[in-house]
Amino acid sequence: MLENGGAWSYTILSVLIVSLISFVGVLALAIKKDILNRALILLVSLSAGVMLGDAFLHLIPEAAASGFSMTTAISLLSGITLFFILEKLVQWKHCHHTAHTPEAKKRPMPYAVMNIIGDGLHNFIDGILIAGSYLVNVQLGIATTIAVVLHEIPQEIGDFGVLLHGGFKKTGAIIFNFLTGLTALIGAIMTLLLGQIMSSVPEYLIPFTAGGFIYIAASDLIPQIHSHNVSTSEAKQSALELLVFILGMVIMYGLLFLE
Repeated sequence: MLENGGAWSYTILSVLIVSLISFVGVLALAIKKDILNRALILLVSLSAGVMLGDAFLHLIPEAAASGFSMTTAISLLSGITLFFILEKLVQWKHCHHTAHTPEAKKRPMPYAVMNIIGDGLHNFIDGILIAGSYLVNVQLGIATTIAVVLHEIPQEIGDFGVLLHGGFKKTGAIIFNFLTGLTALIGAIMTLLLGQIMSSVPEYLIPFTAGGFIYIAASDLIPQIHSHNVSTSEAKQSALELLVFILGMVIMYGLLFLE
């Protein structure tokens, strides 16, 4: 297990990097829409591969190092369940506030506000996942940070667009996106403090993280990739997405040699 001081240093640095990704939405304004869409779907493909690679090549093997116990299984399922619940809540708020009514068309702001709340909660959990990984060792923390970063880039670009559509000015959208990114720091600090009190925290958080990554990749990212393929019907694009997806897993496999 990483020494406490090292865990704090690596975690804070990683979480700050993740938080700074909130500014990536600004760059999207300078890119043509069709090029941006192609780039985003490739990032989604890469993110899906990295998340599955991190879950199955790093997190689950680490959690099962002393045997795949019932605690490991329950923590893994808890990660999947929590992200299922979070997505349901976000979808419910989305539908509730974007109904096709005259009032909804006049007031898109409630959905933008709910997006800020949902993004803040999501980033808070990202901070927990990163800190929990660093409490085990540096390599696991780096692998998890890479997975979170690659997932955050397309998500933050999407969130930036939602805020603009919801009535925020560019400056306001940038500020609020950054503030929601900082909630990852709160989640990380809380986890590190808890880790000082309870040495068994990583035992639960590592399989929990794996479950969350598996859910995000399998139920959110991969369906996005398939949906994009249906709309474009381009064989070359589909092949490229597959290669990038595999590349994500290869990257996670390559990180094993750092351990």
